[in-house]
Amino acid sequence: MAESSAAPRSRLPLHWKIAIGFIAGLVLGLVAHYTGLTAWTLADPASAACTGADPGWQCRPLIDSFVAWVTEPLGTLFLSLIFMLIVPLLFSALVIGVSEMGDVAALGRIGWRTLAWTIVLSGLAVLLGLVMVNVFRPGDGVDPALAQQLLAEGAQRTAAIVRDSKEGATGMEMLLSIVPQNVVGAAADNANILALMFFALMFGIGLVLTKSEATATLKRGIEGLFEVSMTLIGLVIRLAPIAVFCFMFNLAVLFGWDLLLRLGAYVLVVAVALAVHMLVTYSLALKFVGGWSPLAFFRGVQEAMLMAFSTASSNATLPTALRVADENLKLPRKVSRFVLTVGATANQNGTALFEGVTVIFLAQFFGVDLSIWQQVLVMLVCILGGIGTAGVPSGSLPVVALICTMVGVPAEGIGLVLGVNHFLDMCRTTVNVTGDLGIAALVSRGEADAPEPPATA
Repeated sequence: MAESSAAPRSRLPLHWKIAIGFIAGLVLGLVAHYTGLTAWTLADPASAACTGADPGWQCRPLIDSFVAWVTEPLGTLFLSLIFMLIVPLLFSALVIGVSEMGDVAALGRIGWRTLAWTIVLSGLAVLLGLVMVNVFRPGDGVDPALAQQLLAEGAQRTAAIVRDSKEGATGMEMLLSIVPQNVVGAAADNANILALMFFALMFGIGLVLTKSEATATLKRGIEGLFEVSMTLIGLVIRLAPIAVFCFMFNLAVLFGWDLLLRLGAYVLVVAVALAVHMLVTYSLALKFVGGWSPLAFFRGVQEAMLMAFSTASSNATLPTALRVADENLKLPRKVSRFVLTVGATANQNGTALFEGVTVIFLAQFFGVDLSIWQQVLVMLVCILGGIGTAGVPSGSLPVVALICTMVGVPAEGIGLVLGVNHFLDMCRTTVNVTGDLGIAALVSRGEADAPEPPATA
């Protein structure tokens, strides 16, 4: 029997499948929006509304039936699977991210300086994103009636989200609610997920301070929980192309060309905010704190930046980043190994910025007015979410859906983000990796074996 010489067909990358689903859903949704497809359905004779209809029949949009019985249930199923995995994924990722600071006891000053710079830069990133999205307001301009119609499409779950947001605690009550009296209850209620994150933070600190064989075994168990959660998330994300088609179809049917305009403005705001944070914030910190020439630094890390942009994964870029830190930046190994390894999970400046901008954009899109306290809450959760977000493609999407739920923004809106997420993921991963290398350069300042940073290019 002759051997087959045909080479195995390569699989289409997931982001291309998502792009196809995005375009197909958008185009078909626009066609349905502007053509007004209709069908005859049996109804009360007195309610016949179509000219020429037989008694007992009325005219209703055919597309309504397709949305109600196909696209909306599939989209809801995808969101339910995401929410199902949020608690184990977020808890395990945040505990591991903090517990890896176990080297803080050994490295002392290096560990605490790394943690401090991570919080400061993440805070500045989120603050920059929130300022820009509030100034340019890319989500404004949508007809409120259409936005409310989309809210209605979410049925009871969306109504419950909005109702819970109005009844939620504010001010001092909100701050006190961060510390949970019942962590199981906090885990069972997505609206109080910040309390679960606080418990995970304390739990990680406890693992750092408690050195025993039992805690080492416990840490390995939590790492196993994280790996299982990531595997399941990977399986769910495979359904993203279908979910994106459903989300974009539903949105395009309602909003028409307005959707394209709002989406383009959103992408522009996120991309500009990421560029400003990387080129301005990092450059100022490197120049005035680390004594580095920004041009020399960016020239040295350009290989890692390109790898990050190509893979959209901090973890996949880690080997390249370590080599760049050793060969190009000449950073002390004890600093670069610690900072870059922990930073691949715990220092996600670009991701924190993206999450903050996305939540506020969706709030503007759906006409949900967030108070200053709610925006501060978004900022705090984004900073913590940057620590607990996995350094893999699309690792921030569950966190975005979670924050939306917390502040009363319809989680169905992530369908807007999924279609353009891969490009934005490439951009924010580049910022994340550059930030890891920048923090390593800042922390290296003053170490005995650190070389003198180049003052000029």
